[in-house]
Amino acid sequence: MADIVDIAVGNDAFKTLVTAVQVAGLVETLKSPGPFTVFAPNDEAFAKLPPGTIQTLVQNIPQLTRILKYHVVSGKLTKDDLAKLGTVTSVEGSTIKIDCSEGFEIKNATVLAADIDADNGVIHVIDTVILPG
Repeated sequence: MADIVDIAVGNDAFKTLVTAVQVAGLVETLKSPGPFTVFAPNDEAFAKLPPGTIQTLVQNIPQLTRILKYHVVSGKLTKDDLAKLGTVTSVEGSTIKIDCSEGFEIKNATVLAADIDADNGVIHVIDTVILPG
């Protein structure tokens, strides 16, 4: 089975995310055994950011890394697992609110595709880049 990075690289909807992970130096981490739960913004989610945001983040690696780590949780957590928890702590260290009462939302993002199984975890595709704080 493919790992989290291989799945993202193999999907054209994650070009911006893959580039950001490469620039931030997180490829090896996300290829490690984990397991990890990744809330993966698709390219349309990155396109919602204000103009120039992505370029600014690429020039500020610590901030980019912090934002990317906010999209990752230790452990393999399916939608059902997350629904029971209500909140999780990202590897960045901040809490993320989970709401499965009407659909499936992670903080202010809607999950477009849940429970994509990877060798080292699970991916949930989201429609918005989530930010700590």
